Amino acid sequence: MIDLRSDTVTKPTQAMREAMAKAMVGDDVFGDDPTMNDLESFAAELLGKEDACFVPSGTFSNQLALFTHCQQGDEVIVDQFAHIVQHESGASPIISGVQLFTLESDNGIWNVDKLKRMIKRRSLSTTQTKLLCIENAYSGRVLPLTYMKQIKQIADQYGLLVHLDGARIFNAAVNLGCDVSEIASFADSVSVCLSKGLAAPVGSLLVGSNEFIVKARRKRKMMGGGMRQVGILAAAGKIALEQMPHLLKRDHEHATYLASLLKEIPNVVVDEKMRDINMVFFDIEDERKYHLDRFLEEHGVKILPYEAGFRFVTHYEITKNEIEKVIVLLKRFFS
Repeated sequence: MIDLRSDTVTKPTQAMREAMAKAMVGDDVFGDDPTMNDLESFAAELLGKEDACFVPSGTFSNQLALFTHCQQGDEVIVDQFAHIVQHESGASPIISGVQLFTLESDNGIWNVDKLKRMIKRRSLSTTQTKLLCIENAYSGRVLPLTYMKQIKQIADQYGLLVHLDGARIFNAAVNLGCDVSEIASFADSVSVCLSKGLAAPVGSLLVGSNEFIVKARRKRKMMGGGMRQVGILAAAGKIALEQMPHLLKRDHEHATYLASLLKEIPNVVVDEKMRDINMVFFDIEDERKYHLDRFLEEHGVKILPYEAGFRFVTHYEITKNEIEKVIVLLKRFFS
């Protein structure tokens, strides 16, 4: 199957599988797993932070950040379409008891004057804003470093913290032509996914200061995230960080190629505002589009069902020839 549903479908590389089989392990709850200790230290240094904590998923990482930064009743300002709001099963008020204030943005970029007006001070009848959450990359768009710097300055001005959902921070760095540490420098904590374009089988990392990560480890234990001989997963994660980022540029190029071929099909409209990384968002002005996913699966291609548009995602397992095959099938379906 050619799978364009997401870069989460990537399989671990052969190098990862071999490293997992040979990994030195210990009990990570006791801090005894050497492979995990190595991964967390390497990741923290890579992102320019003091420490890191491995967790099973991106949702876990984001929710752990909120749980660690905030007290019950604190407010978190987040984008209305943020992953934390849309794709984490309503976890925030259940796990950390925070109030989410969803602020409308222009594809991930807030009106900063409006943002300032929304920041709350504690009073008899109001909560206090404690945390600003941003994403980079934001779906298919990469936020400029100048904007991230501006958000951090506002946070510092108002005594707030910044959490960055950096699930695809390496994709963002490729687009911006900078180190991931430069993006991470504008946030107090960062969530980094290892199992999307970086192709590890499991896991995300939460990075931040030593003090923050010590607290996060305690909260992780509360959430059931204390793991034992988890170095088997850390071995794959280390290779993901060392070997996979340089392949992301090719994924972006393949997405650009895919978008260019899609535009040759009548009635296809590609969203150019979301074309910064390995995703192609588009719509088709044809009622038959609602049946496209079923047709493609019958011909060996997996896509997400239509939902206010299509999203195709390239990754290291997708080749140029496979992209061309998908385009041929699309043309056949609509001709």
